[in-house]
Amino acid sequence: MPVGTAGTVKAVPQNVLEELGAEIILGNTYHLYLRPGHEAIRRMGGLHRFISWPRAMLTDSGGFQVFSLSQLRKVTDEGVRFRSHLDGSSHFFTPEHSIDVQIALGADICMAFDECTEYPASRSRAEESLRLTMAWARRSLDHFRAHCHEVPWYEELGGRRQSLFGIVQGGTFRDLRRESAARLVEMDFDGYAIGGLSVGEPRELTMEMIAEVLPLLPADKPRYVMGVGYPDEIELYARMGVEMMDCVLPTRAARHGLLFTSEGRLNIKGKKYSEDQGPPDPACNCPVCRRYSRAYLRHLTHSGEALSGTLNSIHNLAFYLGIMQRVRAQLQADGAPESATAAEAEETRQAGY
Repeated sequence: MPVGTAGTVKAVPQNVLEELGAEIILGNTYHLYLRPGHEAIRRMGGLHRFISWPRAMLTDSGGFQVFSLSQLRKVTDEGVRFRSHLDGSSHFFTPEHSIDVQIALGADICMAFDECTEYPASRSRAEESLRLTMAWARRSLDHFRAHCHEVPWYEELGGRRQSLFGIVQGGTFRDLRRESAARLVEMDFDGYAIGGLSVGEPRELTMEMIAEVLPLLPADKPRYVMGVGYPDEIELYARMGVEMMDCVLPTRAARHGLLFTSEGRLNIKGKKYSEDQGPPDPACNCPVCRRYSRAYLRHLTHSGEALSGTLNSIHNLAFYLGIMQRVRAQLQADGAPESATAAEAEETRQAGY
C-alpha cells in the first residue's frame, strides 16, 4: 500500500497510481487532523472526493505519529496530549476522538488508537503499553460500532462500509504479543494489524514477532503488518501469510536517489551513471524504464529538479507493486499454506520463490 500521509503519495499524481495498479493507499489521521482539518474534509465529501481517489483508503489512527513526538506528548489512561509539530498548539487525542476523525475522513479501513512501544523497551514498559493499547482498542471498537454509519457520501462510493482493524502490540516479548493477539480476536475486529515493528529492532526479531503472531489471527480476515519494508522483506512476509503491508520507503528512498531494481539497489547519483543510456531497470516495464535513461535520472537528481522525485518514485512504486502482483499469482498457483514460519518462508525465498 503506497503511503499518502497528508492526502498525497509524495510527488505522484493519483492517475499515475491508478495506472500502476495501486488498489489502496494510506492517509494519516494525525496529519490530516492538523491540516486541513477533518471537519473541512467531511464538509467537502470525505477524503476520497477531496483528493480525487476512487479506490480504497486506509487511515492510520495517529498513534504512531503521536508516539514519535516523545518530547511533545503526555500519555494518560484517557488519551494523549501533544503539541503540534506545525505550530506548537496543544491537542488531546482519545480513542474516541481518533475514531471520530477517521469516520469524518471516510476511510474504508480505520485503525484502532494504540500506544506504540519503542525499541528497546523494558518488560514493564511493554506491559504498560499493552495495557493501554488493549483498553484503547476496546474503546475504539465500541465508539466505532456506535458511529460508523455517520458518513452520508458512502452511497456515492458504491455503498462501501467502513471497517476497523485492531493493532497487536507487546514490544519484542512473545507472550505479550500472544496475549495482545488473543484479546483482540475476542473483540472481533474486521481485520488485524501487527504494529510496533520496524522501530529499530533487528530484522530477525521483526520476523520472529510476525511468525509468533500470524497463526493466532483469523485466516479469513485481513492480516496487516504496519510499516514494512524492503522488497525482499515484503515478499518474505507475504509468503508467511501477511496480506497487507505499507511503507514510506519506496517514495522516501526515491527522493534521495535510491532505486530498487531487479539487479538490486541502485544509487542513481553515482558518477558511473552520468552517460549510462540504459533504463533504470532493464527488466522493468514501468513508464519510467520504458522512456528514460539512468543518465537522465542522475542529471535530474544532481540538478535538484522536482521531476527527479516523481520519476524515481513512480519506478519504485511500480517495482513494489510488481512484487506483490507476482507473489499473489504464485500463491494462487501453488496453493501455499496460509501461514508459514519465518524459517520456512526464508527457505522458500532463497530457493527462488
